[in-house]
Amino acid sequence: MPTHPIYDIHPSHPRRKIWKLHMITARVSTEQILSRLRAKIAERQPIMIASAGSGLVAKLLERAGVDCINTFSGARLRANGMGTMSMMWPILDSNRQTLDYTREDIMPALKGESFVCACLNANDPLKDMRMVLDDCKRMGVQSVSNIGPSISYVDHDSEIYRVMTSAGITLQNEIDMLKLARDEMGMVSIGLAFTMEDSLALVEGARPHIFCYHAGTTKGGLTGYDKGLSIEQTAEQTEEVYNAVRKIDPEVVLVAHGAAMETPTDAQYMLNHTSGHGFWTGSSTERLPIERAVSAAAAEFAALRFSK
Repeated sequence: MPTHPIYDIHPSHPRRKIWKLHMITARVSTEQILSRLRAKIAERQPIMIASAGSGLVAKLLERAGVDCINTFSGARLRANGMGTMSMMWPILDSNRQTLDYTREDIMPALKGESFVCACLNANDPLKDMRMVLDDCKRMGVQSVSNIGPSISYVDHDSEIYRVMTSAGITLQNEIDMLKLARDEMGMVSIGLAFTMEDSLALVEGARPHIFCYHAGTTKGGLTGYDKGLSIEQTAEQTEEVYNAVRKIDPEVVLVAHGAAMETPTDAQYMLNHTSGHGFWTGSSTERLPIERAVSAAAAEFAALRFSK
């Protein structure tokens, strides 16, 4: 928790040092968020969204100048050494995980220079999403996305997709949540989809302020997955979706994520070869740097020996 020393110089307490806790989380309005994003777009500066599974990562991302820090159960699981897709199994309450660690770990760590987007499960059968959005706003989260998790993760030609949609787990529920967040709750909505079909449906139905095309799980590291797409193919696929959704909403802010976009060089390639406004990093600025830094530092310490 951030602490700041203050000094009581009253005669009865000469120069006594007191530590006071400052735990008032900064609030950032929707108007402020959209104004900042529009200014960056006008200046031809890339928009950057990044995931954080812990307060330390969130603090470092904000210090680095990230525009939006997103929280979701997959990021928290990554911070615990599991793969992002482990959130797809019914082993946790995704919304509770997201809201709890956002409230307790992320919000107190930030100054308000970055805004926070909570990635929610709009298909949660035990939650009224209006109440979940109210909880977000109450803790200072003014933006939401539909990726926590999304039915768009699941291949449409699979049996599990058919079973899930027949059980009422649908993209329409995600569209409805984003629409509620934007139109009625006055929040910044960030839509995300994995396929052209879902991208068009989501932008048409929800009209999110920001749309992210997710090209697939980021490769690299201990729990990454390489689907075989090159960075050139990732950019080509992303640009195809950008062009299609822009016909529906020319004003939507477009960002890229996933697949072969693993390094800053990859992200630069995406900026150079697509017509979007920025990118969304997950593992690239969270899991992978932690794996590399901790492994290298621990190996150096583990190699130490007593002197003869």
